[in-house]
Formats: sequence, C-alpha cells, structure tokens
Amino acid sequence: MRWYALQVWSRKENYVSLHLQGLGYESFLPTYRCQRKWSDRIKESEPPLFPGYLFCRFEFETRRSLVMSPGVLQVVGNGKTAIPVPDSEILKLQMAVASEAPRQPWPYIALGQRVRVTYGSLSGLEGILINFRGSHRVVLSVTLLQRSVAIEVEQSWIAAMEPSRNPSMTKDFAERTARIPANSY
Repeated sequence: MRWYALQVWSRKENYVSLHLQGLGYESFLPTYRCQRKWSDRIKESEPPLFPGYLFCRFEFETRRSLVMSPGVLQVVGNGKTAIPVPDSEILKLQMAVASEAPRQPWPYIALGQRVRVTYGSLSGLEGILINFRGSHRVVLSVTLLQRSVAIEVEQSWIAAMEPSRNPSMTKDFAERTARIPANSY
C-alpha cells in the first residue's frame, strides 16, 4: 500500500481523518499548536499543517469507498493520475510530529543548505536549514503538495549534508526567507 494525499473539505480535516480510520484506512493528519487571541480570551488549538489536505495509505485500485466518503474531494495527482507521496516524506513528517518540537506551516522552498539533525528526538531527520527571527529551523517539504513545515532546532543538533552548489543562491535565499512575516502562511 502507498501513501496518497487527499484533498478534503477545509476545516473538516479531522472529521474526515476519523471517518477514514473508522472505515479501516490508515490516515495521517499532521497538526501544530497555535494560540488564537479573541477579545476576551486566548485559545490554544491544533490546526492542520496542510489545510485542506491529509494523507491516507491505501491500495489505489480499491479507492472507491474512500473517495465516496463525506468530505473527500479528490486524490491529489496530475490530472486523473494520482501520484503517491514518497514514504520518506511521510516518515519525516511523522517523526517531526512525534517529536513535539515547535513547528509551523512554512512557504514551500526547494533551495538552501540541506542538513541532517544528529541529536535528540529528531535525529536522522533531513531538511533545509533556515534562520527565522534568530532561531534555526529545519524545513521539511512535501513535493506533491508544494507545502512545507518549519521545525525549530538547536544549531548544535545539525550537520550539513552536502555543500551548497551556488553560494550566492543560498545567501539570496536566506535573505528572502528572513524577511517573510510570521503570519504569511
């Protein structure tokens, strides 16, 4: 069985995930903690990292009951061809969610210095290193969805995987990402 991304009703991701689990499917809905400020209180919630999407493992040939489920819009792909999400990307996301490290949605990026986390609960995790508001974060990307997640890490926990191919590109990338406002996701 392969992992696929499902486009679902926005703000109903948790409902759809629980429904699919009830049907016997393995689903994965990565979330993050955030605080919402109301006029009279502050409320903590766990919205999805990828609004309108969740991941589900199934045999593509037996997808009928899955796509007929309430809230499921489509299996993400290219036209009518569904594209599976690589297991390595799902494993990275599951590791990031299980670590309880602070995380947040992040604009999709494909450039920058690739790093590997060498210490702590995220050990073995690979991604792209950025510096955001004075703290270092490793960005994990889901290529199919063109979405990313930033996870805060200590600088001493990471090691470079490969040298940058174009130093000026990396410097330009770092300068651009440092200017992204926190609420731009």
